[in-house]
This record gives sequence, structure tokens and C-alpha cells, in this order.
Amino acid sequence: MTLPALIACDVDGTLINETEQVTPRTRDAVRAAVDAGVLFVLATGRPPRWIAPVVDGLGFAPMAVCANGAVLYDPKTDRVLSAKTLSTDALRTLAEIATRVIPGAGLAVERFGEGAHDSATPQFVSSPGYEHAWLNPDNTEVSLADLLSAPAIKLLVRKTGARSADMAAALARHVGVEGELTYSTDNGLIEIMPAGVNKGAGIAEIAEPLGIPDADWVTFGDMPNDVPMLLRAGLGVAMGNAHSDALAAADEVTTTNADDGVARVLERWWL
Repeated sequence: MTLPALIACDVDGTLINETEQVTPRTRDAVRAAVDAGVLFVLATGRPPRWIAPVVDGLGFAPMAVCANGAVLYDPKTDRVLSAKTLSTDALRTLAEIATRVIPGAGLAVERFGEGAHDSATPQFVSSPGYEHAWLNPDNTEVSLADLLSAPAIKLLVRKTGARSADMAAALARHVGVEGELTYSTDNGLIEIMPAGVNKGAGIAEIAEPLGIPDADWVTFGDMPNDVPMLLRAGLGVAMGNAHSDALAAADEVTTTNADDGVARVLERWWL
């Protein structure tokens, strides 16, 4: 492609390595692009409260498309600029489907506040018995009724020992138009966002007012939740460690996140 005007990059498995660090080489390649006037955007399944370590690793605060496109967050000002939510009616419908189709599954929701750490709004809320997919969870446990009592940017469906791909296939036959189904890890965790929400649409909310067409994007990702932005971009790049769905959606494949795959592509334009 010609010189890109926008770079959108997934975080886990893509921008950061296996020790959750932005390497000096990747940081320097990103900074060179930004110094040349290119817009750099984080596009992640992470909520805003998990963006600060990435900003620290980059050394600057780019705009972030969070929760797979449901939230636009500005870490420079610590402000949530926009958010799309599942209504309480949609949450109840999806919760009924999830627990019926995947017996034994636990449920959790992501909510949002004005900033990354809004003490007035518990942001990660789980039902009793929910088994987390990562270490050191920062959840608030509530009853199922309370879990479904307020709009949420994301519903999480978790079953220990299951494969996310199998769960997604089972749920896809039932979810219909109630939400967007995806996953960013294959350890028994499914994420459901509001209908029409995905990373590609979230990036477009930033790019379109600036007059940046899809053809001028380069996007990087490694999991099924990255597929919409990989397909939409002028150049969609999958990591060498990517899931088969991301590999199939990409225009090219770079090296792994442990081998500075993002930097190796950006260095074509900025050395």
C-alpha cells in the first residue's frame, strides 16, 4: 500500500510481547510513524482501566478503541468519549441464551464510568461462582439479578475447561441480532458486545471525522475479535502467532509478537 495515514494495533498477542512489554524496537517504530504525522490508535478488547500500562510502554497516550469497539477512550485526559451498551433487556435475553446453551457457564459484565477508574461505577461485575480467565481479577461479585440490572458494554460468558471456538459456534446459532459475538482467547471465554460493535467500526469513528479512508489504514491483530478491522483496512496484518481466523482475514502475515512483528512492518516506511 501507499504510506498509511492511520495505524490501528491490537494489544495482547500483537503490540506487547509474552511478558506484556512493548519492546524498544516496537516502541521506536511506532514513535517514528507518529513523528511522521501518522495517527496511531490502540484497538483492543481491554477496558479503559487496563490501558495505562500500554501507554507507559509506548511513552505517549494514543486514542484507544476499547472493549472491542464499544468504548472510545482518551488516556491523555482519562475520559471515556463514547460508549455503546447492551440494554438490560438485551442482557437478560443473552444471559438466558448463554446459560441454556452452555450449561455451567458463568456470567460477568463490563460497565463504564467517566474515566478509567471511576470509583462511583464498579466496572467489572460478575455473578457468584464466575471463574476468571486471567490472574488478579478486579471484579465485584453481585447476584445475577444485580448483574443484569444496568446496561453494559460487554457480556462475558465463561466456562472453565471449554474452548472459546466451540462456545462461539454453539452460541452463534441462538444469539441472532441481540449482540456481536467474538473472543480474544481460546480458554473458554466469549465476549458479546452491542449489535454492530466491533474494532473496525470503532476505528472508523475516529478516522472518518478526520477524512481518513479505510484504504489508508494498516491494522495489526491476532485473534477473531481482530477480524473486522483486518478485513476493513487497506492493509490488514496478522501476527505470526495469530488464530486461524485472523490469518484468513489478513492481507499478509508478519512475525510473532515475540519477534517484533509490528515493528518489522512499520520499518518499511519509517526506519
